[in-house]
Amino acid sequence: MNTRQELEAKLDELKSDYVRIQSDLDKLEYVKGRVSSAEEQLIRLENEIAEVNRQLDELPTN
Repeated sequence: MNTRQELEAKLDELKSDYVRIQSDLDKLEYVKGRVSSAEEQLIRLENEIAEVNRQLDELPTN
C-alpha cells in the first residue's frame, strides 16, 4: 500500500516525464521525425497518471 505522499511524488514524476516527452514530440514533429515511439510513451504515461490518481482517490481522507 502506497502512502499519499508516495503517490503524490510518483504523480509529480509522471507529470514531469509527460511534459518532457511532449516537448520531445513537438521537436520531432517539427523536424519530421518518427513520432510513434513518443506517442506510445505519452499514452503509457497517461494511463499511469490515471492509475495513480485512482489510487489517490481511494485513499481514506484524514
